[in-house]
Amino acid sequence: MEKILVLNPGSTSTKIAVFDGETPLFTESLTHSAEELAPFDRVVEQYDFRRRLVLDCLTRHDFDVRNLNAIVSRGGLLVPIHAGAYEINEDMVWQLQYKPQHEHASNVGPMIAHALAKELNIPAYIYDGITVDELTDINRVTGLPEMHRKGIGHNLNTRAAAMRYAREQGKAYQDITVIVAHLGGGITVNLHHNGRIEDCVNDEEGPFSPERAGGLPMYDVIHRSFEAGQSDKSMMKLVKSRGGLLAHLGTTDCREVERRIQNGDAHAKLIYDAMALNVAKFIGKTAPGVCGKVDAILLTGGITYSEYIDEEIRRRVSFIAPVIVYPGEDEMQSLAFGCLRVLRGEESARTYTRVE
Repeated sequence: MEKILVLNPGSTSTKIAVFDGETPLFTESLTHSAEELAPFDRVVEQYDFRRRLVLDCLTRHDFDVRNLNAIVSRGGLLVPIHAGAYEINEDMVWQLQYKPQHEHASNVGPMIAHALAKELNIPAYIYDGITVDELTDINRVTGLPEMHRKGIGHNLNTRAAAMRYAREQGKAYQDITVIVAHLGGGITVNLHHNGRIEDCVNDEEGPFSPERAGGLPMYDVIHRSFEAGQSDKSMMKLVKSRGGLLAHLGTTDCREVERRIQNGDAHAKLIYDAMALNVAKFIGKTAPGVCGKVDAILLTGGITYSEYIDEEIRRRVSFIAPVIVYPGEDEMQSLAFGCLRVLRGEESARTYTRVE
């Protein structure tokens, strides 16, 4: 069987796994304290630190790297790319090192994968990278020509859910039309049609979530932005990590919110139900893109372990299509399975060209 090393660097952790075909041999999530990361001004400076962690992890599990057939990493913040696999090459490493879209921990993953793969003479890939953006032209248009909608969201997990649905139906991914809602710390709703993610609603304009504000009344945002003491940084922090359930209820834990509802907290119920209604509204918003001809609506992500939320959404959108729940998410498995499809010739990897 094909042995695949999977790398997934995050802001405060590095996840590492080795798969033997579809079977995980081991998975580890190594957390990093603020003190450990403090010496590094830029993400790329963490290269040696995180590379050593990867090799130490493999040693602890007594795994010989010479047995690897391929390496796959969570993709960094490249320019917008297509979904699927890209072979990690010098252009991609250059982009992440010198001109990434933004600073992000995932930028260092492909760099480590590329170096190890060169030493072992095996291929290295990213799969469904963070900056996947396949919106159709009509779905990009807004009311101002200098601003356009973006398709960046939880595309790794939503595409994995869509592919799982296609597999269960005995169809190819290209032959299904599904709306997928990922419900986690952030919420993404997207439309999969003709083998691509044609429309996407992310937390910049979509539902609020446990910690993100989602779409807000624009005039109010403009006024708030010009209040004394407000800065671009403070406003971004407010809407990205201080909004949603946290702003209304002081917690991001959906289980805690449901406990409050069970104890008769009417305000908690109002806010929680509003979050579910928002998700349902944006599911409905994507359906006209295919004239309502949707095979299924798929709910995935950590929040979908909640039967309460699932039912609140289902009762509001099942008139569009049947609702299927795939609770949780497994990025490591999604990355490994994507790489596996490339190794088995079921998919082809694209070539990345740097943008200076």
